[in-house]
Amino acid sequence: MSNLPNCPKCNSEYTYEDGALLVCPICGHEWAQGSEVENNEDNKVVKDANGNILNDGDTVTVIKDLKVKGSSSTLKQGTKVKSIRLVEGDHNIDCKIDGFGAMKLKSEFVKKV
Repeated sequence: MSNLPNCPKCNSEYTYEDGALLVCPICGHEWAQGSEVENNEDNKVVKDANGNILNDGDTVTVIKDLKVKGSSSTLKQGTKVKSIRLVEGDHNIDCKIDGFGAMKLKSEFVKKV
């Protein structure tokens, strides 16, 4: 039996080697041997348009007018968004905006206040 480490993301024991990477067939996570600590999900870093690190609960401002899909309205530049929540994915900010409701934003279109 091989002595490969468990997946750092889902802790599956069914990891296998694929060239220089280790792969988990359960969750699809790939990482380099010896870098299990760096790829831990707790270490994700989300930065705003200016490069400032964002955290849960921060207040941000929208830096450009954004069209809202499925609506004829536009989210205007300068709109303040309070108490953001960071999530995984392309749109990595979950928030509620007065007048719009729940939304997902990309961190590249906001700046930390």
